[in-house]
Amino acid sequence: MDANLRFWRAEGQSFFQRFLLWGDVLDPLLLLKSSVSTAAWPPRPDEIRRTRLLLQSSGKTLSGPIQDDQTKQAFLLSLSSVHPDTDKIIPVLFRPPAFLPLCLPLVIVSSFQLRAKEAFFCQFLFHTYNTAFTLLNGNGTTKAEEYSVQQKQICYGLGAIAYAACIGALPFVFMNRYALKSSLTQAVIQKILPAPLLGLMSAFTVAVVRSPEFENGIEVMDRNGKVVGVSQKAGEKAVRETALSRAVLFGTAFFLPAVLTHFVERAKFAKTPRALASMRMLLITSVLAGMLPVSLSMFPQCGEIKRADLELEILSSTEETELFYNRGI
Repeated sequence: MDANLRFWRAEGQSFFQRFLLWGDVLDPLLLLKSSVSTAAWPPRPDEIRRTRLLLQSSGKTLSGPIQDDQTKQAFLLSLSSVHPDTDKIIPVLFRPPAFLPLCLPLVIVSSFQLRAKEAFFCQFLFHTYNTAFTLLNGNGTTKAEEYSVQQKQICYGLGAIAYAACIGALPFVFMNRYALKSSLTQAVIQKILPAPLLGLMSAFTVAVVRSPEFENGIEVMDRNGKVVGVSQKAGEKAVRETALSRAVLFGTAFFLPAVLTHFVERAKFAKTPRALASMRMLLITSVLAGMLPVSLSMFPQCGEIKRADLELEILSSTEETELFYNRGI
């Protein structure tokens, strides 16, 4: 079992433990650790690679909380930079610590009352980044016989991005094209409808781009890290949990600031449009920053599945009652 998954198993048993861990893993300062060393020639292994080699070669089975701060920092660097299935360093822009800084401006701009074309463009950029992030941080053990899984995911992802952007821009199309006289209708379309649409479309893009995981299955392991088979049911569980967490993240980040802004506007705390816009941006930033570790902590990163819930061929290959897999992000 990869060092990252061993760490999640040992340190991320409860929601509170996972929340605290994600708070550390999402630290943007971890992005300053370069994956390419240019200080000498020939190039030497960078800090991330050296850390990985140290963690993998140690071969220690984590059975409790780590007391050594240096070892914990090494694990945090590994968790934030390296894919646990492929052992490859994730591109800087698509590492977990980069998710909030890059998503936040796209969410803020998408929340403004825009024209339909501008709304589509913002939604397209938003779903493009989220789909690429999902692709690079999903489960990497999927196998396919006909053609590359990654090529299939890219094709699926492009279609999902275009569809999600069109659906996300629909409220703005209605607002710009039709004169809505009812204040209730205006409130529903302008302030209520965009939140569930963004949440649903975020979950939709996750499910589409990671669909090969439940079509072809993902690897499941025993508690010693030995791969015992490939399970479609485990893949379905991993994708479902990740899609749900993404829907909760962006649905809440869009809905809650809109509701709070409405009450601020009614109470006339912000007397100018500029002050109201600043208040809305502050609320979106606060809610998204708080909800990101919450959504990532909803389900264990090293997922567990009962042996009885797996396919028959896996049942006959192991006596373990619980098996493990990488849920992905």
